[in-house]
Amino acid sequence: MSHTPRRTATALAAAGVLAATASLALAAQSSAAPPEATVKAPAVKASGTIHAAPYEYLGWGSPQKPTDVMAATGVKWFTLAFILSDGGCNPAWDGSRPLKGGSDESAIKSIRGAGGDIVVSVGGWSGAKLGEKCSSATALAGAYQKVIDAYKLKAFDIDIEDTEFSNATVRQRVVDALKIVKQKNPGIVTYVTMGTTPTGPDATGKDLIKRGAAAGLANDAWVIMPFDFGSHSGSMGDASVSAMEGLKSAVKSAYGYSDADAYKHTGISSMNGKTDVAGETVTTNDFKKILAYAQQHHIARFSFWAVNRDRDCSSGGSAGDSCSGVSQAPYDFTKIVAQYGG
Repeated sequence: MSHTPRRTATALAAAGVLAATASLALAAQSSAAPPEATVKAPAVKASGTIHAAPYEYLGWGSPQKPTDVMAATGVKWFTLAFILSDGGCNPAWDGSRPLKGGSDESAIKSIRGAGGDIVVSVGGWSGAKLGEKCSSATALAGAYQKVIDAYKLKAFDIDIEDTEFSNATVRQRVVDALKIVKQKNPGIVTYVTMGTTPTGPDATGKDLIKRGAAAGLANDAWVIMPFDFGSHSGSMGDASVSAMEGLKSAVKSAYGYSDADAYKHTGISSMNGKTDVAGETVTTNDFKKILAYAQQHHIARFSFWAVNRDRDCSSGGSAGDSCSGVSQAPYDFTKIVAQYGG
């Protein structure tokens, strides 16, 4: 099966758990007056917080100008993807574009100039992964640090997939590297994003969470991507909630959290419209169900793949890199995510 450079089958500020994380969330909320989201009645206010940071891939899928998305939806945070290996233990956008001085840095400056901010995502399905190219946790942490330093990041996402996810040695390396990053960057928010089954993380995902707990990694959130299931029961919204409950149980078991704290250390990153699996579609109603779940349990993050796809396909077009494959107005999905405030 071929995959677009997004996340397959599928992080997160744990508000109120760590003081540094709580202060970050408050800072994100207070950085600007939250604009009104242009959604259908009833009118709602967009959150403008780190808790709602949809993915945009600036090197793929005819990306929209982030500032245009901000003006249309009220979203202020984006998760920009993907940082990969340049062939060695060195980070680059898509493995080729430089961290500084290029179009990616210009986009980041425009987002911040409009009162927003970014999470940078490392990994994804395709390309050479830093977790595999860096030979030790110390070296991997150093590669992550280059990205953090380049943009003075407040938040960092590891989208761990494919061979990086399936290799136990690499999973441990990623966990240990993130622990170093947390120690060297007090207050930084870290997310680990992975695929899932309709009932929660599979054995590999649970192992990754357990490794994090055993290492003493105070990860702000473990995030799942509930799509590309192949088969599931009920709507995709129902399947997403079921997967989130499985994630909560895995995080609670590994870390010994209460239910409330476990929820605050979880997050969700869906996919809008038609996914990579034939017959599987995530609708705006599914997104609304996820939003209600997020609001009920105060999860750390509600995101999706991807802003690039949040528009109707042209006549005769099909879902892919730059459209959803379903009938929609521009940014229908982003406007729902923008309502989440943590």
